[in-house]
Amino acid sequence: MRKVLVIHGPNLNLLGEREPNIYGKVTLEEINQDLQEGARKNDIELRIVQSNHEGEIVETIQNSRHWADVFIINPAAYTHTSVAIRDALSAVTVPTIEVHLSNIHAREGFRQASHVSPVAAGVIAGFGKNSYLLALEAATKIALPEKKK
Repeated sequence: MRKVLVIHGPNLNLLGEREPNIYGKVTLEEINQDLQEGARKNDIELRIVQSNHEGEIVETIQNSRHWADVFIINPAAYTHTSVAIRDALSAVTVPTIEVHLSNIHAREGFRQASHVSPVAAGVIAGFGKNSYLLALEAATKIALPEKKK
């Protein structure tokens, strides 16, 4: 059974009410329910966390490095600012899929640069909640490094 950790970054707890013209009306709870359903169908053990705090995200990455086979992360605003999250992902041997609800490459210039992309196995952006579901599907197919014993 593959083990996948989903990390939702800052302000994603406000989905459904935060800028629905950009992020849609779907809530984080609805995304998580769809992820849980997808995990059940694909024999995936899933853990989901959301944090508005950079250090907490870094600690989650570090503390999950021996448990998770794949990380799915939407770093949200930290995508463009956090060297700490990028370095934490780089330091572990867990393949990472970067996810965004909106197409960050079609938005403001400062949103088009990602510190996470260079250390991610891949990036899925612009498909709303389906970005997460596509990432979960990719997580079932991604090559895994051998686990440390």
